[in-house]
Amino acid sequence: MPDPKPRQEKTITREMLQKMFMNIFEKTDWNMLENMLWGYFFTHHEPEALEKARDLLVAEGYRFVDIYQLEEEDPNAPRPWWLHVEKEETHTPESLDTRNDELYQFAYDQGLDSYDGMDIGPIQSQEE
Repeated sequence: MPDPKPRQEKTITREMLQKMFMNIFEKTDWNMLENMLWGYFFTHHEPEALEKARDLLVAEGYRFVDIYQLEEEDPNAPRPWWLHVEKEETHTPESLDTRNDELYQFAYDQGLDSYDGMDIGPIQSQEE
């Protein structure tokens, strides 16, 4: 029986999140005490695994955005598939660190290549 896939090293630290939040407070007028639109990203070398992950995440309240491949300048470079989901949430650096831990674990449990992190933006009103 082959060895199980090694657990992905956590690359997004609480200190990085604290700096990210400070940067948002300094450079935007976003109210971080209210819900924001958080995007979360996963990668895998086969889209089918991401489709299964998508279904599980949607069942947990995430909204599906896309499964896609990026164009690479080097035609010989690996081209992983990406899953993008989003959720309206309010986070602090500490709660986002906990969410990231959950998503790293989710990626490991599903055998995905990686949990690749998150992005943030304001929730757009219907008129925008």
